[in-house]
Amino acid sequence: MAFMGTKSASSSSSSTMSGWTYDVFLSFGGSDTRKNFTDHLYVALNQKGIFTFRDDEKLEQGTFIAPELLRAIEESRFAVVIISQDYASSRWCLVELAKIVECMEKERLIVLPVFHYIDPSDVRNLRKTFGEAFAKHEERYQDNIEEVHRWKAALTKVASISGWDLQDKHEANVVEEIVRKISNKLISTCSIVHKDFVGINSRMEELVNLLGMGLNDVHFIGIWGMGGLGKTTLARVVYDRFRYYFDGSSFLANVREECGKHGLVHLQKQLLFDILIESNTDFSNVQWGCNVIEKRLCYKSVLIVLDDVDQLDQLEALAGERVWFGQGSRVIITTRDQHLLIKHDVARAKIYKAKKLNSDEALQLFSRKAFKKDHPLEGYEELSKKAVCYAQGLPLALNVLGPFLKHRSPDAWKSALDRLEETPPKKVLDTLRISFDGLEETEKKIFLDIACFFKGKNKDHVTNILQTPRYKPSIDIDVLMEKSLITIFGGRLWMHDLLQELGRQIVHSESPEQPGSRSRLWLKDDVLHVLKNNTGSKKIRGIMLHPPEAVKVQLHMEAFKKMKNLKFLIVENVHICEPLEFLPHSLTFLKWPNYPFHWPSEYFPEQLVAIEMPHSRIRLPKRIKQELRLENLIAVNLSGCEFITKLPKLWAPNLECLNLSSCRNLVEIDEYFGSHEKLKFWNLSYCGNLQILPSQLRLKSLRSFFLSGCSRLEKLPNFHPEMECLKDLFLAESGIREVPSSIEHLTKLEALRLYDCKNLWDLPDSIYKLQQLYDLRTPTAKLRPTWNSFDGSSGYGFVNMTQLDLSNHEGMIELDLLMKPDYFPALERIDLSGTNIVTIPESISKFPRLEQLLISSCKLLREIQGLPQSIRRVRAENCMLLDTQSPSGLLNQVIEIIGILPRSNKLMDPQLTNCFPSETEGAEYEDGNISMDPQFSNNFPSETKGVEYEDGGVDRTIYFWGTEMPKWFNHQSVDNSISFFVGRKFPKLAVCIDPGRGFVSGNVHISINGYKKREKNYYLCDGTFENTLFLFSPTQRSLQRRLNESNPTDQNLVEVSITYNTFYYIKRWGVHVECTCPPREDDAVDYGYSIKGWGSKKQRTR
Repeated sequence: MAFMGTKSASSSSSSTMSGWTYDVFLSFGGSDTRKNFTDHLYVALNQKGIFTFRDDEKLEQGTFIAPELLRAIEESRFAVVIISQDYASSRWCLVELAKIVECMEKERLIVLPVFHYIDPSDVRNLRKTFGEAFAKHEERYQDNIEEVHRWKAALTKVASISGWDLQDKHEANVVEEIVRKISNKLISTCSIVHKDFVGINSRMEELVNLLGMGLNDVHFIGIWGMGGLGKTTLARVVYDRFRYYFDGSSFLANVREECGKHGLVHLQKQLLFDILIESNTDFSNVQWGCNVIEKRLCYKSVLIVLDDVDQLDQLEALAGERVWFGQGSRVIITTRDQHLLIKHDVARAKIYKAKKLNSDEALQLFSRKAFKKDHPLEGYEELSKKAVCYAQGLPLALNVLGPFLKHRSPDAWKSALDRLEETPPKKVLDTLRISFDGLEETEKKIFLDIACFFKGKNKDHVTNILQTPRYKPSIDIDVLMEKSLITIFGGRLWMHDLLQELGRQIVHSESPEQPGSRSRLWLKDDVLHVLKNNTGSKKIRGIMLHPPEAVKVQLHMEAFKKMKNLKFLIVENVHICEPLEFLPHSLTFLKWPNYPFHWPSEYFPEQLVAIEMPHSRIRLPKRIKQELRLENLIAVNLSGCEFITKLPKLWAPNLECLNLSSCRNLVEIDEYFGSHEKLKFWNLSYCGNLQILPSQLRLKSLRSFFLSGCSRLEKLPNFHPEMECLKDLFLAESGIREVPSSIEHLTKLEALRLYDCKNLWDLPDSIYKLQQLYDLRTPTAKLRPTWNSFDGSSGYGFVNMTQLDLSNHEGMIELDLLMKPDYFPALERIDLSGTNIVTIPESISKFPRLEQLLISSCKLLREIQGLPQSIRRVRAENCMLLDTQSPSGLLNQVIEIIGILPRSNKLMDPQLTNCFPSETEGAEYEDGNISMDPQFSNNFPSETKGVEYEDGGVDRTIYFWGTEMPKWFNHQSVDNSISFFVGRKFPKLAVCIDPGRGFVSGNVHISINGYKKREKNYYLCDGTFENTLFLFSPTQRSLQRRLNESNPTDQNLVEVSITYNTFYYIKRWGVHVECTCPPREDDAVDYGYSIKGWGSKKQRTR
């Protein structure tokens, strides 16, 4: 059978695995709707990935209904029945409909009727074409009259179902509603299917039942079981499925590990941040955090997952009581300890015991990992069953064994499975050991290093630490990923807890009784035992000592002397009582923040790759031996080291990252660092005494250079033309007096921060050559001519700059930088607020895309010489000297751009102002009707076809200093609404708000002919400054569209109203519009009242 349908992977998978072949069956009369409404609906459903059955046009040419079509109805979840005028005339449609009703009554089908430009009552009562059609059917099928009666019953039953009536709706809206309803229903009931989530649906259904969704009680639910069973995966699937049903949600992964690393306060803050989306919650102890959680979340419905909890105090700190959370909240806890849940009063009935995979599920998962199929390849069936048997349904073991055996011969499988027999399958770690034993020696080393030290660390950083001139670890890391021993997520290295335990047990088994004879130490007690008693050995490769709470210890002065092969030393949160006399020269990674003593000046391990010792008392010698070569050194972090006074010449040709920020006594950088070829990141910010940099910078690879806060640095080096990689140059709050003209060589520069440089008075005009610059913050816009600038060649201008922030710099007086509009082709926003500028030059009017000009609190500003046609928003509050209302003032410039009146400054013409009411005249005109004035008569054509709008389809807004509303606002009021009449073309309109001295916040609504639809939502005034007027003009195009939708006549009633969100005290407001009829009596200006009140309620006070 031929049929039409587009089958998306997700939708078809969802349908077929749930027992349905199709999501939707379309039933319709072919000639009536096939090429219009039905086709539009079919396309829209397919675009959403909803698999839809629509019969082929050729099928209707036959006499009999094909059985495939009736089967398609049975295999669909929804039936959309489009009942058109001739629907009942088609025997084909009626047979379909009878089958649809049959399936509906079996609760296998959801029916959604659409009445295609017909009255539903005509269908229910079989009137008009429907009655005529059945009269013909009864005559034609007299021998099968029961079938006709069955059709009739089906039609009346479907017509009684609530559906969509196209007679009073737009087809596009109905299509959208149908698609949304079906889509939401599919999402809410569909099975969650993932290529590796075998068996997840049945387990999820059990857990969802425990959740009790829809009940208002607060529920604690536990997921309990051994490691590797997929507890976290199940919790994540449920969390992702239901998180949007709650006011807030948080998934705290690896609680046990994160608590050990960062403590409970860190987790409490993370919980609050996830739910409240704010980072300013601060507290210093667990009990305080408990109080904050209860106070902030007790009225919120939240979904929280606490993953891998192993201590009762973790639960007491993160979800101590049910009363901490609002009604309907759910807390899901995953743990390996069932008793922990019981101690926390989780009901036994609310504890879900994680299950192993059954034999079929396990074989399917194993086959996907080993063969990328749902079943074993031919010749591997029995071997696969044997492997699954040894894994005993543990998903993690299957995830490891499958890739391990992938692409190997049957003989290799037999050998590996024979080895499995030697290891009891009940021991999960022994099962995982199979994959470890299959690794090369270098792969084993890296696996153990990650398990002991680097889980959760940045992959690139770890790769740098592990590499040597003769060894690159990238390939081995790739192998570990391929064997499912590690994963990369968010650029970091991860492995399952069981795999980490495997690695650590392997290391522990090297010397169970003597920690000093193991290759790696990470447990606090083991490390302190070795370092206090000097029991180390050359076998030790790495040490990590990082207790969650700070400790003070006395180490043996020669604790590291025997560790000749020590590569990694990580010490945090530890205060030693005496300085160390020795550290091994074999170190490649040294991390010891806050080391409290001076460092031996001669100690520079030549194999060192990275050193991280911020805020330590380390010193650097003024000169370093020339023969010392740190060829492997890539990263240095000595930030906050107050005893460093000079960065000497250091032969480290591969150095990429150098962080010396906040070394407040650093004075000088050796000339050597001015030409380092591989340095990418250099941070010298807040080195308050830094004065001397290399005379020239020729750093070919440098991308980021930070000198912010270097207050004594007065001179910048020259930049060499080869510095083509620099993107970020931060000099804010520095003492520099001049930006060198050689800055033009930084052709890739994107961000230049110069704000609060109090000694900087100008910029070189060569700055225009920085075409990629988009973030410029400078205290000056004055330009300094340079000898080689503007040579006539192309390549000038900031082609990517959309915003320019020059605000809050009192020294900002001249605007030379803005004199070349062509160099700012993309600029949309200029902020000059709080500066001492006197004049905004005419060049501003030539910026091609400028939309926003912010000049608030420019207290010396007197004149704006021009605004561009593209301007949409001007903020000029608190500019008391600024000319706003003269013929050339700010207000008239904006009015001309809006085009409210012809461009002849007539608004300020005394003769014109007489056309509008004065403060004492009310709102009446001499002739009683403004439409009779010849100057307005051409503004109201009877037809709107072909009308073009000068406003370009944009709204305009202006805040400006003033105490009196312009008189040309011909409708003024202190009430909440103003009404007037317009013709068939909506004229340009402006609204002005005079808030007085109060805080005003609200919305302006525009309705036409009673059509109550909000046109725009404007924030009326922020209340920051007194004596501020607010004017806005909605786009004429949008107003015309609303007019066209309101059944317009030659005279159309417009109501402009204000509603308030907060307490307000409004002085007055007004509307300027070129209307066709005089104002009504209730529109007269009443200056004797002011308004106070809440919402839209009016209260008057004398």
